This record gives sequence, structure tokens and C-alpha cells, in this order.
Amino acid sequence: MIRNKKHILAVLFSFIIFSINAQESEIPAMSLPNLNGEMINVQSISSSDEPVVFSFWATWCMPCIKELNAIADVYDDWKDETGVKIYAISVDDSKTVSRVNPMVNGKGWEYDILLDTNNDLKRSLNIPTVPHLILVHKGKIVYRHSGYQPGSEIELYEELLKLN
Repeated sequence: MIRNKKHILAVLFSFIIFSINAQESEIPAMSLPNLNGEMINVQSISSSDEPVVFSFWATWCMPCIKELNAIADVYDDWKDETGVKIYAISVDDSKTVSRVNPMVNGKGWEYDILLDTNNDLKRSLNIPTVPHLILVHKGKIVYRHSGYQPGSEIELYEELLKLN
């Protein structure tokens, strides 16, 4: 009887892990506003043949800003070489979202900026904290990375090269 319970628990645990991974393999059909207030469907932009990076960040997150600055230095080269498009998705809430546009302009970032002020997309993708990167290719999540250390952008670049 005990052996049976252990087997059932093992099967149940495996099913839960499989379900979580299956749910995370695609981007949900959800729209977020950009800085101009236009609604952008994240599933539509992630279904292109070109790679798409969603970088979840916040104005109060210093590692996020360091990561976006590091990628900004090489973004033009990456676009030319891999065709990647980067969307910086701010998870600033209603109290801090007014800081997003001035920061983006001050940094000179050329990313498309989306606003996830209610953290709906962040939650649906099971993202626990920022910074968090998701690399999507042809509508499927092919790489995820949480946190930032100098040089993490090189790992992302290597993942981008694998798609070509």
C-alpha cells in the first residue's frame, strides 16, 4: 500500500511539472500598452520567424537597468546578425509607471517598451522576479534567464546564434 502511494505521488508530481512546463512553452494571447497607449498583442509579435526577446524590468531595479544598458550597447549588431527584436516590458505599478518614459528617453534605449502595470503577463509566465529574459522563436519559448550578472548578455547572444 505504501509503495502504491509513493508511485501515485511520483506520477502526480511528474504530471504537475509537465503541466507547468507545457503552460510556459507559449506566450499567452494578451495585449499590453506601449508608451503611446497603443495595445500590442504579445502573442502576435512573438509568432514571427525572427527571434523575439521579452526583457521584464522595472525602473527601481538596478540589475534590470544594467542588463538593458549592456544589451543596448550591442543591440544594433544583434539585430543585423540575428534579426532579433527586443521588447522591454516594464512591471512598474501605477505608482512608478510615470518614471518609465523619462528613464527610457534618458538612457536612449531603442527597445519597444510595453507596460505590464498589473503584472498580468509576468504572472501568466510564472516570472517570480525581475530582471527576467524570455527568448521566443516562432511562438515558442526557447530560453529563459532570471537575474543579471555582467556577461549574462553573452549567454543570450549565444542562444540567439543557435536559432540561425
